[in-house]
Amino acid sequence: MSVEPKKAASIWDVAKLAGVSHQTVSRVVNSSPRVAPATRDKVLAAIDELGYRPNRLARTLAGGAAQSVTVLTADTSLYGSEASLRGIEKAARAAGWSVSISVLDPEETHSDASIIARLPRAGEPTIIVAHDEPGMRARRTLLNAQPQALVAIGEYTGKDEPWLIGLDDGQIAAEATRYLLDLGHQTVHHLAIPTAMGTEADRKSHRADGWAGALREAGRVPPPMIQSGWTIAEAFEAVKPLVADRSVTAILCGNDDLALATLRAARLAGRDVPGDLSIVGFDNSPFSAYTTPALTTVNQDFENVGRGAFELLRHRLDSSVPKPAPAWRAPELIVRETSAPPPSR
Repeated sequence: MSVEPKKAASIWDVAKLAGVSHQTVSRVVNSSPRVAPATRDKVLAAIDELGYRPNRLARTLAGGAAQSVTVLTADTSLYGSEASLRGIEKAARAAGWSVSISVLDPEETHSDASIIARLPRAGEPTIIVAHDEPGMRARRTLLNAQPQALVAIGEYTGKDEPWLIGLDDGQIAAEATRYLLDLGHQTVHHLAIPTAMGTEADRKSHRADGWAGALREAGRVPPPMIQSGWTIAEAFEAVKPLVADRSVTAILCGNDDLALATLRAARLAGRDVPGDLSIVGFDNSPFSAYTTPALTTVNQDFENVGRGAFELLRHRLDSSVPKPAPAWRAPELIVRETSAPPPSR
């Protein structure tokens, strides 16, 4: 009877055994000083117990080809980034590649030299999760330094960019806005995530542009956009004046974290959701189906986007590898309990 070979341990296995996040494991592997000694010891013990090999060393010692990919991202706590990373890691492991993760701290200034120094070698195959300014900076730097060994995940710009897995957020944001208008809301307000893009001309498909475009198509003047940071706390403070305004009956949020903050602010303001305030999120985070009330949101297939990014990188490195066809589901609106017609006046 044949015995199947034991599957190589992944960064997710180490994180689970050590009781930490996968980004903490990555920091330990990359010798970051931002890890408490006790936590570092737990991670190292888990690495030793599982025989985890985070880089090319084990494959090189065995006489095999050194195949690895480095992922650059600014925030692995955000659902979209975390799910994309999971897809990259699964696809890479299935292909026999190793994955390392380098976190670009949004509070730091990242020079070209510091970004390139994060790669273990010149020309290292790299995937950038570029939803924010640090990711965009890394994208610009590495496009100049090693364009053929790069793939980025980010917003679709309408341009032919063979290195980009582009997400058309604008189209589905417009659909979500039209859905709220069709329910009878006179207008839709927008609580926006920070944009990663530069000029207005570059932002053809940004969520905020889709929202504003749908309102204009319906003959409505878009109300002032409310700008939030990435965190729930920042969103909560930003949205409080908006939910306190009883004339506001519908809010489209830039992601589900922002929608969660809006739900809380609405409750504290005495607003009934969805009785007199409808809230729509973005991303379909795992918690969105279990809030009270359950969150209407936009589903995005981030894990398969991550898989596609890895397969596109392999194709760009080796033209004999077939170029992957998009295997992720198109964004779709998931209607749950936080959206309804406005109150009759």
